[in-house]
Amino acid sequence: MSADDKSKIRKGIAVAIVAAGRGERAGQSDEGPKQYRKIGGRAVLARTIETFISHPLVGPIAVAIHHDDKKLFAEAVGETGDRIAVVEGGPSRQASVLRALRALAPEKPQAVMIHDGVRPFVSADLITRLAQAINDSTGALPALAVADTLKRAGSDRVVSGTEPRDGLYSAQTPQAFPFAMILDAHERAATENLDGFTDDAALAEWAKIPVKIVEGSPENVKLTWSKDIEIANRMLGPSAAFPDVRSGTGYDVHSFEDGDHVVLCGVRIAHSHKLGGHSDADVGLHALTDALLATCSAGDIGTHFPPSDAQWKGVASSIFVQHAAALVRDRGGRIANADVTIIAEAPKIGPHREAMTAAMAELLGIAPDRVSVKATTNEKLGFVGRGEGIAAIATATVVYPGEVPE
Repeated sequence: MSADDKSKIRKGIAVAIVAAGRGERAGQSDEGPKQYRKIGGRAVLARTIETFISHPLVGPIAVAIHHDDKKLFAEAVGETGDRIAVVEGGPSRQASVLRALRALAPEKPQAVMIHDGVRPFVSADLITRLAQAINDSTGALPALAVADTLKRAGSDRVVSGTEPRDGLYSAQTPQAFPFAMILDAHERAATENLDGFTDDAALAEWAKIPVKIVEGSPENVKLTWSKDIEIANRMLGPSAAFPDVRSGTGYDVHSFEDGDHVVLCGVRIAHSHKLGGHSDADVGLHALTDALLATCSAGDIGTHFPPSDAQWKGVASSIFVQHAAALVRDRGGRIANADVTIIAEAPKIGPHREAMTAAMAELLGIAPDRVSVKATTNEKLGFVGRGEGIAAIATATVVYPGEVPE
């Protein structure tokens, strides 16, 4: 699928949020079912909706609620405007999803994400990664590889065996699909009275819709028990007033040599010379790599990709950024922002800024509005001013688990 086709399906993605459950396992509360309980002073469901409605790739939203919860919903979420359709949920989660999908159908969306209303910590980055993974025939499922040893036991709870965990994943939401395909699958399942699917990916398997696994997020937890809600409230309470936000900077420079193009921030640009270097000499991505590594004290680009190693000769610098981003996420980091400034007399960056922003957003798995690309000249001063090369400065902001030390 071409980049143009991919961008089409990623824009205006519909969202179906399921919030019609009674939440018995979370116990009783004066605030109502768990989706209306407050964490950090706001209802769980309100926080869930907010992440989607503020995402630039998300279009119409339908929320399925219990018929008894209209007042609770209004108090929790407030005015929804025309963007959000509120529908009455069905007797099961699957039935509620179908009603939400039917409510979205008049908007004719190309794709839809189906999400549990009690997963309030879904991130914009995860939404973006899912949007990039789906196409017109394949769905996407956020999941985490199972790390714990799995035991099988009978009703007496005596262990009867150990199950291999290779290739096993724990599924999360939102789960993303081509809209027409998943709506058709839900309609057919309802017609055949098949109502036992535990999630939409399982229904997609039954309907022969391919589903691709996308790396999920450890923070994207489902609030099931009262303890989960207590933990979530502590996470968002006064003790979370000083989150561990770290910024890293990077700088890189390459001189010109004979050639006919340069690569800057992942975009090939025709030019009278090329930049010399062991890889493709993309100063923008090299600086960004160092900025990301700095946020978790992981050395610099030369530590991980030494220029003396022949295997990196001529490779695309996107490999370096993806490696650094993976290290950040392995440490629990969430990339919040990336900013790159190109310092060059030529070529002009303006005509290519949008493509650069899109390329970096895709590499980092974040929304384009979290990426900035700027350019400046060196006012004819120094080696850059003399047109002998190009420099770049990058800053990355990452939020890590925990708090800033006192």
